[in-house]
Amino acid sequence: MRDTRESRLLLVLLIAIAFALITVDIRGGQESPVDGARQAAAAVFGPVENGVAAAVDPIGNAIGAVRDSGERHTRIAALEKENAELKAELGSDDRNRNRLRELDAMLKTAGAGQYGIKGAQVIAIGAAQGFSWTVTVDVGARDGIKRDMTVLNGSGLVGRVTTVGPSTSTVLLANDPDFTVGTRMEKSDELGFATGQGDRPLLVQLLNGKAKVKAGDRLVTFGSSGDKPFVPGVPVGEVVRVDPAGGGLTRNIYVRPYVGFTKLDIVGVVVQAPRSNPRDTVLPQKPKPAPTVTVTVTPPPPDGQQPADGQQPNENQQGRNQQAPQDQGDATP
Repeated sequence: MRDTRESRLLLVLLIAIAFALITVDIRGGQESPVDGARQAAAAVFGPVENGVAAAVDPIGNAIGAVRDSGERHTRIAALEKENAELKAELGSDDRNRNRLRELDAMLKTAGAGQYGIKGAQVIAIGAAQGFSWTVTVDVGARDGIKRDMTVLNGSGLVGRVTTVGPSTSTVLLANDPDFTVGTRMEKSDELGFATGQGDRPLLVQLLNGKAKVKAGDRLVTFGSSGDKPFVPGVPVGEVVRVDPAGGGLTRNIYVRPYVGFTKLDIVGVVVQAPRSNPRDTVLPQKPKPAPTVTVTVTPPPPDGQQPADGQQPNENQQGRNQQAPQDQGDATP
């Protein structure tokens, strides 16, 4: 277009119209009379803009990556440090696998007895002075824990809750001398009371002084009124020694507890008792005895005797059988 007076007037007119449309669009807001035209233009030019952006974005991303590379290296180093600290906090893989096994065993025990439990971790141990055995677990009143609740793990009875704080609780272990729990013998149902003796076997006084009991017999908790402090059916231990019956009203036996009190980690607090007494169903299955292999050795028969049926004659016997026809031939006239 040539630079004439008419072209200049047309340019000024177009600029004035553009400003007028912009003013009308701004004042109209969402109900602008040019909104339809804008949407139509977007429908037409939108794909073109996307294509241009797709072509330009990789270049922009590459520039941004170069610009942010220093920050990313710093962030990666920070994440690597956090991972190292997390691994140190969780411990070695062997420990993690062991804790998973403990948790799995505890859940199986709780399932067998239908105990509703709250999982916990031992975070501290009490002083051993005065023969006192306690641990601190990381659950408390906020988790629904109350005094005189039974504590167990995958092996059996751990103890009972004695003190409850907002987020922690103290557990008196079953091997403490101040700990006493009612017990019941497997199968025979003989009742007794087990008392802790520290690192020695539990002392159990059977109420029947003439009760028949032997090493290897097993015991479970008898249970308490209202299921506190003890729920029934929790495995206690196995008899290792029996005092001779002395004609008294009670009889003493010594029981090795199933739980290793010096290596507690994952435990469960029973927050809901079973609907019915599980009796002996929570006890672990007894190992099956290994089959006895019997080997029978048959000695060879002595020389000069006829071998038994199915056996080959020895070399001397075979030689005599082969010589017999020749002797008979010589004797024939």
